[in-house]
Formats: sequence, structure tokens, C-alpha cells
Amino acid sequence: MKRCSWCEGSDIYIDYHDKEWGVPVFDDKKQFEFLVLESAQAGLSWLTILKRRDNYRKAYDNFDPVKVANYGDRKIKEMLNNEGIIRNKLKINASVNNAQLFLDIQKEYGSFCDYLWGFVDNKQVVNKWKTLSEVPVNTKLSDAITKDLKGRGFKFMGSTIMYAHLQATGIVNDHVIDCFRYKEVMV
Repeated sequence: MKRCSWCEGSDIYIDYHDKEWGVPVFDDKKQFEFLVLESAQAGLSWLTILKRRDNYRKAYDNFDPVKVANYGDRKIKEMLNNEGIIRNKLKINASVNNAQLFLDIQKEYGSFCDYLWGFVDNKQVVNKWKTLSEVPVNTKLSDAITKDLKGRGFKFMGSTIMYAHLQATGIVNDHVIDCFRYKEVMV
């Protein structure tokens, strides 16, 4: 079975690739989960975060943006002592800030998904990469979304992180064309 080469060599990566990466997400809670995890990943490998994902689910109240938006100093201190997640105060504070802004976007657009999918007119971007080396780390689309999010006050949300988010949530299909998942995740 042919897969995208980035996932080879790790059972965690293979499982993530085969079941989740690139599947279009129309659920705000799942969008929020990826935003938290990808901002935590900044400067680290995605595998580092995937290995801690269950710990993040527990620490972040199953990625409930309403709960996260209301985290105070006590909860943040608890998280800074949690060895199961990345204990970076700036990243944790950013996740609380971003949760508050995520809720603002939900109010403004009806859902975060409507906001995000609106950047692509609700149509998945389907690329036709033959090799992993062709896949960009950011694009004009990720630049535009990042600019808007930063303008709203989001933290730890650069264009590369946003592009990874678009790939993970299937807004952009970046499976290489001979990967068995390429056609499976198309909408």
C-alpha cells in the first residue's frame, strides 16, 4: 500500500496518516483540537505532539473551547506542572487566548468551520503533488488566514502552522497522488 513518505517509520504516524490526516473536518471541536496541538507543536516535531495527544485531551478538558477560554491562573499553573504536555507558558497562555478568540469567530460566523472553509469558498483545495518535496510549507492561502487570525489577536499561529492545520483538517488535500488516501479524502 502506497502512502505519503512522511509517515513511514512510525506506527503512530502511519495510524494518524491512514485514519485522520487530510480528512475534511466540519466539526468545531476537532478544529479547535488541531489549533491547540499545532500551536503547541511550534518548534517541535508533530510526532512529539501525537505521542502526548491523550494527555492534551485530559489537560484541555477534551478540547472544549468554552472551558479553555475560561482557564485562569490556577489551571494554567496546573498545566505548567503537567509532564504529559509541552510545558511552555507562552504556548499555554496562547491556547487560552486563542480559545477566547475562537469563540468570538463562532459568534461572528456561526461556526469556526464556516469561517475557515469560507477562505476556500467551501471547496477543498486538491493538490496534485507527485513527491513530498513538492509540498509547500505555506501558501498564499495560509498567509491570508494567518494574517486575519493575527489581526484578531491569535498567538502561535504562523503561516506554516496554519498550512499544517489546513492539511490536517482536509481543507487542503496534500496527500501525494499515488497515496491510497489521496482519493479517499476528497470531498
